Amino acid sequence: MEVARRAAAPYNPRPMRFSVFARDPGSGARVGRIDTSHGSFDTPAFMPVGTKAAVKTMPPDALRAAGVEILLCNTYHLALRPGEETIAKLGGLQKFMGWHGPILTDSGGYQVFSLAHLRRVTDEGVEFRSHLDGSTAFFTPERVVEIQTKLGSDILMPLDEPSPHPCERREAERAAGRTHAWWKRSPQPQDGRALFGIVQGSTFPDLRRRCAEQIASTDPPGFSIGGLSMGEPASLLYEIVEGTAAALPADRPRYLMGAGTPADIVRAVLAGVDMFDCILPTRLGRNGWAFTSGGMLKVRNRRFEFDEAPLDPKCGCPCCRQFTRAYLRHCFHVEEILGLAMLSLHNLYYYSALMSRVREAIPRGGLREILREVESTGPPLRGRR
Repeated sequence: MEVARRAAAPYNPRPMRFSVFARDPGSGARVGRIDTSHGSFDTPAFMPVGTKAAVKTMPPDALRAAGVEILLCNTYHLALRPGEETIAKLGGLQKFMGWHGPILTDSGGYQVFSLAHLRRVTDEGVEFRSHLDGSTAFFTPERVVEIQTKLGSDILMPLDEPSPHPCERREAERAAGRTHAWWKRSPQPQDGRALFGIVQGSTFPDLRRRCAEQIASTDPPGFSIGGLSMGEPASLLYEIVEGTAAALPADRPRYLMGAGTPADIVRAVLAGVDMFDCILPTRLGRNGWAFTSGGMLKVRNRRFEFDEAPLDPKCGCPCCRQFTRAYLRHCFHVEEILGLAMLSLHNLYYYSALMSRVREAIPRGGLREILREVESTGPPLRGRR
């Protein structure tokens, strides 16, 4: 029997629109919605990471059922395989990966940091030596916008240069200056896609403010706070996020790149951040860790060998409805892929439920109650992009 495929919605080019519907009376938190040419999503929003056009082990329908409304993909990896021309010929990322909703693409700027041994940075751009076959690719500000346009992204990121932590002031100023120079060279899309400006500046508050003012003066449709989750302590991350968000226009969405523990998210929402991404829920799920209302569980542990309870009795996800902790432990011990898929799915349900609770709590000033909860039940580490 032939199975009907879900038809992709026709591409309807229109400028991205950000609307704010409610605010927290005691903080910068706000509830809103972002409309794109491939649909809308509610904010504050969490974007699962589909680096290579797939969220590991997760089909699009499962993501939708979990409450996911927007995904993140990576320009560097997709430019290497299968290449933006191939994806364009196949109808763009949405059609290619069977995801018929908004997509944000990172520019490859994080790879400037993480692939230091395989790249050379100049004022002109970044030369990468492919981690796959050693071939070279040269990313310029113009080139990364061209790639993302061909991929079919709704929200694009310009080429940027994050600074490591710790770093000297001079090094941070050089990277921030190069990021701003690259931004000025980045062509603005004319087909409804939104190119966000990225604010760098490491952990120097005055440098962050200067960068924010420089980017804001060019009136982009949205802003990204980059260069964090580089190893700095949580207290410093929160200080920089709060100061940077306060320096950005209130009528544009703000996206914190790569910081993704529940506590990171709630604190950043309090500062006025609207969008988040992180590999944490799926990576921890693949390694046997589950986020639950009672705290983190490592299902590989021997104490779950005969445990017939669901991962989280308060969760209604497919994993918790169908499987016991004992069975999930068994899957990990026999290297059955179902186990890591189910924990990844459960963690995405947890994150979606968290974002829904955050949006519901903002108008009544209830975010700090959620913050106390996630600080006591969440992981003692922060995620990495």
